[in-house]
Amino acid sequence: MRSAAAALAVAAALALLLDTALARHQQHRSSSPGHKPAGDISLWIDQQQIKMFSGLAMEIYAIAEGQVLAYLLDPEFESKLPIIPSEVSYVNFTWKSGVKKYYYNFFRLKSFDESILKTPSITIKTQGRVPKKPKDFSILLPCAGNSGIAQFGISLMIETRKGKPLNGTPLRLRLRKECTVREPNPGPCPDGYLGPHCKKALCYPNCMNGGNCTAPGVCSCPPGYQGPYCEGGITNYIDIRQNLFGGNAIESKVQK
Repeated sequence: MRSAAAALAVAAALALLLDTALARHQQHRSSSPGHKPAGDISLWIDQQQIKMFSGLAMEIYAIAEGQVLAYLLDPEFESKLPIIPSEVSYVNFTWKSGVKKYYYNFFRLKSFDESILKTPSITIKTQGRVPKKPKDFSILLPCAGNSGIAQFGISLMIETRKGKPLNGTPLRLRLRKECTVREPNPGPCPDGYLGPHCKKALCYPNCMNGGNCTAPGVCSCPPGYQGPYCEGGITNYIDIRQNLFGGNAIESKVQK
């Protein structure tokens, strides 16, 4: 199924929201290593997919133990999402219902510019029962052969067996996907690399504030910025002076 290349759209968004949720997620995962929600419904992007995006082996949850994670419910969530790059044509997901019964309905899969992006599709039926044990599915984001950026929408309802919606659903997402006409790769690239000659490293989300992606998931930041994605400014005066003028300038300044 993974090789069938497809993606859940709700997940397509998740993979791309890492610029606001990744740090928070990593903190949560580090406090409970190896933890996998087991008792209630959960939905996550698998390690293989995240490793393909960034070179990092980790999981990203959208729903954990019956709770839709807070960042998905943020009114500004969609505006914070970067554009899905042209190299990402699918997202793999895993989900399971645990001991309870849940039913799902992908009631909207729509491209708003089919000359750039074809209608997204999923590798499971659009309606059915969430599997009791972990099972994979994907969402496909097929480009139509023209370059540009297209918006697409995905909506998902999850209900209990009594017809009660899971808190936080229905999820209605409106996302953006880039499509670029490029020469095909001569062969598959290693995880975290893209381009005709597999020389372009992929940082997901993109490096911010003028940072450069020098290796998969590794951003080199310009003077004045720091953090995994160069998202934070350096506020320490001495650090700024050292970056701009070197250690001697700082030493003479302090001596004065």
